[in-house]
Amino acid sequence: MENTVDKLSNLFEKHFKEKVTDVVAIPPSGSSRRYYRLSSKNQSAIGTFGDNKEENEAFFSYTKHFNNLDLNVPKLFIIADDKLHYLQEDVGAKSLYELLPENGESFDKNLIFLYKKSLEKLAYLQIKGGEKFDYSAAYPRATFDKTSMLWDCNYFKYYFLKPTNIPYDEQALEEDFTELTTYLSAEKSDYFLFRDFQSRNIIVEENEPYFIDYQGGRQGVLQYDLASLLFQAKANIPHKIREELLDYYISVAEKLTTINTPQFKKYYYAFVLIRHIQVLGAYGLRGLIERKEHFLKSIPFALKNIEWIFSKKSPEIELPELKRVLLALAKSDQFRPFDKSASEEKNLVVTVQSFSYKKGGIPPDPSGNGGGFDFDCRFLHNPGRYQPYKKQTGLDKPVIEFLRAESTIDAFLQNCYKITDEAVENYLERNFDSLMISYGCTGGQHRSVYSAEATAKRLREKYGVKVILRHRERLSWPK
Repeated sequence: MENTVDKLSNLFEKHFKEKVTDVVAIPPSGSSRRYYRLSSKNQSAIGTFGDNKEENEAFFSYTKHFNNLDLNVPKLFIIADDKLHYLQEDVGAKSLYELLPENGESFDKNLIFLYKKSLEKLAYLQIKGGEKFDYSAAYPRATFDKTSMLWDCNYFKYYFLKPTNIPYDEQALEEDFTELTTYLSAEKSDYFLFRDFQSRNIIVEENEPYFIDYQGGRQGVLQYDLASLLFQAKANIPHKIREELLDYYISVAEKLTTINTPQFKKYYYAFVLIRHIQVLGAYGLRGLIERKEHFLKSIPFALKNIEWIFSKKSPEIELPELKRVLLALAKSDQFRPFDKSASEEKNLVVTVQSFSYKKGGIPPDPSGNGGGFDFDCRFLHNPGRYQPYKKQTGLDKPVIEFLRAESTIDAFLQNCYKITDEAVENYLERNFDSLMISYGCTGGQHRSVYSAEATAKRLREKYGVKVILRHRERLSWPK
């Protein structure tokens, strides 16, 4: 942490002529880039470290172009000589994704307004921003063409389909991939394609959307980014609102370029399909293989969207093996959420706790079972080593963000869940009444507390079991 933060702090002080007073790590999502919010008395900026110099060069080139056109992307302040560290404008901390409704709540008027405003800015960025655009710095490819789409198809096949063990005819599937990508390649592709235009990459500040993370952009069609946003899996936008937003986008885009609406919509739903193929590949790598929880949670939503496409807006070309495989995945029990109603009639109580190895060691099991799972968090990067976090705990947002950005705690927890999930399901099936899961660290204040909180929350959400959460060292935490 020190090396990266020091380099970014030096850039900040060089650019703003003010000393950095606060650095907050921003939790990562699906990439290896690391982000920090750096602040001084009068200034704030987002510091970034990216280990892929070619990808960074694409981002620098694109951002300078968009900044010159005054488009809604953060300004690029300063780039380090190594081209791996850079500072950009801090346009806010809240993404459009964080504004999405939860637990079945409806899309309100303000949210629809924000989506429409985002689509207005998207159309302008794609069409006007795409004029006289230099794609020579694009990485890994300058155009979203048939080759790019075939890469995505193979990404899906090797990282999602194969790990699920759903049987398929490889030759027939490859023929369908070729058929689909050939069909899509016929659509006009003279625009800037963002590539990952989804609500996590839209920052909302005072009802104004700003776009981030477009370094994978290239020349392509208009429909792909629209499909990425409106069919984003976890966003779960109602179909009626999707149609309203699709029509709104077309009404905006046709003021900037010629749009043949029937043809646009025909290709649009086929691009929704290829986008989902790419997304499932990402969910396979990040979820099924790397065991990152929020990617796993998105899989059922993506498969539900695919079912809808084939039932309501199926492409006009024949894709028999691809359709069969995708619908088999959608019907597979391996992606169905656990039936929590089965837990309601059970007596299982899961005790989850944090503790300190130094202040008392592994907690005894009061149930009489002789113990449960004890996980050692001490190998994880310790925020307690740094002054800003010494009086905070794993309940505090800065500590949580540090752990998620500067340690492998989320990967560690996924490994723990893989073990404990099997036990919980087995105990429910056998009608056991008690299970204990404990996390220990040096002081019982940061890493173990975060781990216990995350585990308790997950058990309640996934299984609906009764959970008792304890932090044994709470009374010794600094005031």
